[in-house]
Amino acid sequence: MLAQMIQALYNIVDSLFVGRYAETGLTALSIVYPIQLLMIALAVGLGVGINTVMSAKLGIGKPEAANAYAGVGTPLILAVWLLFAGLCWAIMPAYARMSSDSALVIHDVIVYGRIVCVFSFGLFLESIWTKVLQAEGNMKLPMYAQIIGALTNIILDPLLIFGLAGFPQLGIVGAAIATVSGQIVAAAVVARRGFRKSPARSVYRHHISQIFRLGLPNILMQSAYTFYIFGLNLILAAFSDQAVTALGLYYKWQTFFFIPLGAMQTCIVPIISYNYAARNIARCKKTLSVAMVFGFIFMALGTLCFALIPGPMLRLFTDNAAVIQIGIVGFRIIGISFIPQVTALIYPVFFQAVGAGLKSSSLTLTRTLVLFVPLGFLFSRFGLDWFWLTFPVTELLTTLVGIWFYVQFIRHPYKTLAAA
Repeated sequence: MLAQMIQALYNIVDSLFVGRYAETGLTALSIVYPIQLLMIALAVGLGVGINTVMSAKLGIGKPEAANAYAGVGTPLILAVWLLFAGLCWAIMPAYARMSSDSALVIHDVIVYGRIVCVFSFGLFLESIWTKVLQAEGNMKLPMYAQIIGALTNIILDPLLIFGLAGFPQLGIVGAAIATVSGQIVAAAVVARRGFRKSPARSVYRHHISQIFRLGLPNILMQSAYTFYIFGLNLILAAFSDQAVTALGLYYKWQTFFFIPLGAMQTCIVPIISYNYAARNIARCKKTLSVAMVFGFIFMALGTLCFALIPGPMLRLFTDNAAVIQIGIVGFRIIGISFIPQVTALIYPVFFQAVGAGLKSSSLTLTRTLVLFVPLGFLFSRFGLDWFWLTFPVTELLTTLVGIWFYVQFIRHPYKTLAAA
């Protein structure tokens, strides 16, 4: 939680400095955000795949097999990074033009987007090495890595954006450099303890397929965010660039308030996977219930903040009256969705941890593709204020589907896994 708090803080600080430098830069960050989510989806998703299979192997007393999977991680993630970086460099201009008509915004999207994507190897490596350590129960070193990386970003942001202390004034380029520098520093911190030697080449095909099978639900869950946020951005772009910016500011604040939920998602995967492999289903159920209660308590605080102080939250980033007016309405309605979002997001993680990938993926796709964008388009037909109802309605419907899946699973947990 502490590590993610620092991560959320530097995301907020990043947008704060960019917003003070130029309004177009703030809009550009909102547009690039879905691409960054896709990058994180690939990195973290593959890391979760390794984390899950390592925890299962450790749960049945096979540490050598666990290390073999960890050894596949580094070459696999570097190959994925190279493919992702090349693709993003090529498509970024077209993506920018699709998202905005402003020449200044398009320029900022291309510049910022290319830097944070092409030089993202630090994020990819840190994600893999962190998940290896977490599978072994080492949560402290990954926490230190993320804190140090985030502090690096926070320190470099004002120096490179505004040209302070003898540094050149680079604007949004400086923000991008600060971001990737923090990622590289974080990767360096976990490199020595998280890196594992490569196993024999003969096991690569099998191990990679297992990693993707277990990591795919998380990849889908995270990458689906990319597509639904991109879809929502396109819907809001029909109203104004200020509406897109307001949505982007919501996601900045959402990151901060979702720290407890994100921490629970990270922590319950190895615990549930370990105990499920050891046939201790009672502890799996208890872990899920404790995580949900914890999430409900903290998300209630987020609901209160979004309902009571949306104006000050928005003014921290911008003085644009249109963005503030749109955001106040949006924040208050979206805040209602925080409570059902706990179950909507934790159920897929539970099913992923027990290897029920079909149920996990189905929940994720239902939430992000079947509900979010179609409902957003439907509600937008009635006006911008109605659009924000997309969030609470989507989370409630996803929760109902998740409860149904869970009841089915818990009746015959091991038989259900074999069927899935």
